[in-house]
Amino acid sequence: MVYLRDRREIEAIRVAAQLVARTLDMLGREIRPGVTTAALDRLAETFIRDHGGRPAFKGYRGFPATICPSVNEEVVHAIPGPRRLDDGDMIGVDVGVEMNGYYGDSARTFAVGEVSAEVRRLMQVTREALLEGVARARGGNRVGDISHAIQTHVERNGFSIVRALVGHGIGREMHEEPQVPNYGPPDRGPRLMIGQVLAIEPMVNVGGPEVVTQPDGWTVVTKDGSLSAHFEHTVALGPNGPEILSAAEGE
Repeated sequence: MVYLRDRREIEAIRVAAQLVARTLDMLGREIRPGVTTAALDRLAETFIRDHGGRPAFKGYRGFPATICPSVNEEVVHAIPGPRRLDDGDMIGVDVGVEMNGYYGDSARTFAVGEVSAEVRRLMQVTREALLEGVARARGGNRVGDISHAIQTHVERNGFSIVRALVGHGIGREMHEEPQVPNYGPPDRGPRLMIGQVLAIEPMVNVGGPEVVTQPDGWTVVTKDGSLSAHFEHTVALGPNGPEILSAAEGE
């Protein structure tokens, strides 16, 4: 079922999504060589709870933590632990928050110390692909218009788009209809309507698009061991176009 949110509901989702944005801002200041992903997780949980939110991922389908900190070849859903970040790493951090019955969801990929030109370009192209998709999140378009814009930008720049994982609707639940693939032809899929709220989230690999899930049942990695980046926004389809509810201050 596809939900259309009124202005009051969209503002409630924005409150949750803004706490996600502030959490990511805070984590970005803490990411450096030597820090563990478990330490980042503890910081995130404390920050979210101190600001009146609930970590939406913790306990969701059995996930044990507040954030998904995915390093280098890890695509998404990594479990925090003793892994220490090294200079030159990249880390994608996915965060979800529930506040007053509404959800926000966003992800960013951060450089750890001094990174290669390839890492910086991968991060830049992935973020650009997200914004290309967001620009097509308009009433009257179709889901496939978002998907095609993302895929086109990624492949034009020589990278590959993960096909096994998708974006989604969001609101009263973390995952709602419709699914939002990051690839496919334009003018296909469900018609988009004003009032929908979507989590759009391209995952982009240096190598091939294939991924596998690790024995922990959660961590998704690139099959060929290549680097992967992930950016995500919670986006409302407004009467005047897309509204990025999870945008950081000044973004």
